[in-house]
Amino acid sequence: MLKTAVALGLLCRVRRTSARHLYTDPAPFWIPTVRSIYSRGRIGRIMASVVVDLRSDTVTKPCAEMRRAMAEAEVGDDVYGEDPTVNEIQRYAAQLLGTEDALFVTSGTMGNLISVMVHCRHRASEILLGDESHLYFYEQGGVAQVAGVFSRPVRTLKDGRLDLKDLENKIQHGYPDPHFGQTRLICLENSHNRTGGRVLPLSYMREVRELADRYGLKIHLDGARLLNAAEALGVEPAEIVRLCDSVSLCLSKGLGAPIGSLIGGKADFIAEARRARKMLGGGMRQVGVLAAAGLVALRRAKDNVRLDHQNAKMFAKAVQDLGSPICSTDPAEVESNMVMLTVTPPLLGQDLCDRLSAEDQSGVVVKALAFSPVRVRLVWHRDVSTENTLQALEKLKGVLLNYRDGATPRG
Repeated sequence: MLKTAVALGLLCRVRRTSARHLYTDPAPFWIPTVRSIYSRGRIGRIMASVVVDLRSDTVTKPCAEMRRAMAEAEVGDDVYGEDPTVNEIQRYAAQLLGTEDALFVTSGTMGNLISVMVHCRHRASEILLGDESHLYFYEQGGVAQVAGVFSRPVRTLKDGRLDLKDLENKIQHGYPDPHFGQTRLICLENSHNRTGGRVLPLSYMREVRELADRYGLKIHLDGARLLNAAEALGVEPAEIVRLCDSVSLCLSKGLGAPIGSLIGGKADFIAEARRARKMLGGGMRQVGVLAAAGLVALRRAKDNVRLDHQNAKMFAKAVQDLGSPICSTDPAEVESNMVMLTVTPPLLGQDLCDRLSAEDQSGVVVKALAFSPVRVRLVWHRDVSTENTLQALEKLKGVLLNYRDGATPRG
């Protein structure tokens, strides 16, 4: 029975904590260790190692509830606005975000690109964005390639905020002189990926809002992990979004859906966004089968995100308690579901990742992402339980023993 269920992909991860059990779906009595189900080399073959995948919160697999919702979704032609499941998730998202309307798109990259295109209707417009932002770092300069929009980078502080003085200085004042482009948009990111999931305070976002209003600029929020930011701040997502003119929210990161993002904004903005989506090839027809998983993700998000934060903070505090001279982190900087490890020689970031992912007698494989030779990122998500977190910690302890006191690694 177990092999059949694995082959069909119908099993959902069960979250376990010492105080309670959070089930996305009731767990059948015949499930063995949860992570072994996801540690398969090929369909029907269960491998011995427990795999704790902390590379990203994009690695989650759709649970049984999502798969059922996808299979049973009522669908129609979304280009005609006739897919009831897509319409439902858009209504749900608009209410969650506090916006007049919302639009379902394939990815956060598409959501950000569409938002920039709608705000910057004229080619050679300029946007201001962080030099460590996802939009600047990881989206292939799509706003330039596709929309003819110039990105002017602003210095990013270690907590994800943009330097306000640099931000104001980068505003282009020469327009309409033909030598200059026109600054139209400020892009923020909350929570902030490359700074380790840091969360922009509402007070800071108000300062940016005041600056934008002073110069007649719009604000787009890359809210790929917006619900993580809201949980960290203890507010509803709409409290953050109300300080912006548009927002993108990813369903396939911390929320665990297999695909999709949402754009929120005023009704006329979303109407133009819908046109841009079609031009970019994003006019998906009976796409309610994907939106259905997103609805499950949104409705389950609060409990899952809260537990992810708890596990990340627990791990960070335990790493600090190790007192390792070559691998450390600051728990005060762990504000959401990410932990950044700082490593020093002889240990290097990729070496640490390789050793964590090596199979050994512990029976635990931990996957992590080397951001640089001295930084390793770990990301918690709905497929990583408290038990998995403790297993990852023990694996890290074992790896660091080989570097104790800066000694040469033992075979």
